[in-house]
Amino acid sequence: MTTDSIILAGDYLLTMDAANSVVPDGAVLIEDGRIAAVGTLAALQTVHAAVPVKQVANSVLMPGLVNAHAHSGFLRGTAEHLPVWDWLTLHINPMHRVLQRHEAEAASWLCYAESVLGGTTTVVDMWRFMDGSAKAAEAIGNRLVAVPYVGEHPEYNYFDTLDMNEALIETWHRKAGGRVNVWVGLEHLFYADEAGQRRAIEIARKHGTGFHTHCSEAEIELAEFQTRYGKRPMFVLEDLGFFEAPRTMIAHGVWLDAAEIELIANHRVSVAHNPVSNMKLASGIALVGDMLAAGIPVGIGTDGEKENNNFDMFEEMKVASLLGKLKDLDAAAMDSWQVLRMATITGAKAIGLDDEIGSIEVGKRADIIAVRTDTPRMTPLFGEGPYFNLQHNLVHAVRGGDVSLTMVDGQILVEDGVLKTADIQEIIREIHRLAPGHFARRAAFLAENAGGTVQWTQKTQ
Repeated sequence: MTTDSIILAGDYLLTMDAANSVVPDGAVLIEDGRIAAVGTLAALQTVHAAVPVKQVANSVLMPGLVNAHAHSGFLRGTAEHLPVWDWLTLHINPMHRVLQRHEAEAASWLCYAESVLGGTTTVVDMWRFMDGSAKAAEAIGNRLVAVPYVGEHPEYNYFDTLDMNEALIETWHRKAGGRVNVWVGLEHLFYADEAGQRRAIEIARKHGTGFHTHCSEAEIELAEFQTRYGKRPMFVLEDLGFFEAPRTMIAHGVWLDAAEIELIANHRVSVAHNPVSNMKLASGIALVGDMLAAGIPVGIGTDGEKENNNFDMFEEMKVASLLGKLKDLDAAAMDSWQVLRMATITGAKAIGLDDEIGSIEVGKRADIIAVRTDTPRMTPLFGEGPYFNLQHNLVHAVRGGDVSLTMVDGQILVEDGVLKTADIQEIIREIHRLAPGHFARRAAFLAENAGGTVQWTQKTQ
């Protein structure tokens, strides 16, 4: 459903503006995919009496969620109970060695469908053969920051290349009505030789795009950076010029210390926090509170289906809050408003799109979701008054399945919990058709290479 002008109304409107304003009986006037006015339904109807109203009963309207770091895929439930090192060498990199284009595209259809069904309107996806991912996003309707998994090193020549990355920028950047953006990606700094590292920076600067990579996810990285460069990771990235990109976003950042946090706070660097993945792979607990206090935009990411095992950003918010409390042994740490902002406006800032999305304010894109209020998880609900608990319920109780409507650029992608832009059952059937062949090829590779793939070591230099 697309209209040039419509008023979307709910029981409450959570704007995520600077004051975290909540409007009871709130509504949004949407014109040509953008937010034209915000207020009560009665006030908007008084001024815009001829505009049709879509009333979403029993709902909270809020900004669509921003998943700041994810990976498409279909390894869900098949790479379990392993530390990150074994997980990479025995499952993930062998998967990349045998991955085919049509499989990669099918995975993106699955993951983007799951995302919009759960209220996530923007996905930062680091994946392979991402022309297929862009096609999936164009059709499903989500907003996508496409970041190719790049390896520019002889030991990692089975990943995408920087040539492929630049071609994707030239073909898809700011396409699909501006919903698809393309960044430069490296799987990890060690997945590129010196020439590849330099060229990655050059491409990002040439095209004015962001740069995204994994770093400081596992403690083992610190010793390797010390051996190779004599410094901690963020200082190495600064020396090599990676902070000269228009924006650099670090995935995980679990092992940053105080000096590194101070360093990146002085650059255009953001961090994608992945609490579920960091717990599942036993990577550690990031100093998220310290980063936020330093002014670093920290978004929340699900990571991939294989290390999470879902794309539910509501679940991710709850875990981010609880993990922060546990880390500090402080029940007041990572409060609900702070976490909601990380999943919306701060996440949008982390990817450089806070002028366009992340809050319901005049002039921004109409990326809006409706969360049901008539569920046990939202009961009791106080959207105003002394017992106000809306933010707490959204962070600590709601799940993605409670989303009844998802809208991007004013287009309704999900209505009454049903995906409108694609056939979800056909997407699922396609994965079931493709997965056995993929797993068989991976098993054949592992049978011939009992130790899995080579992960970064000194010999890759």
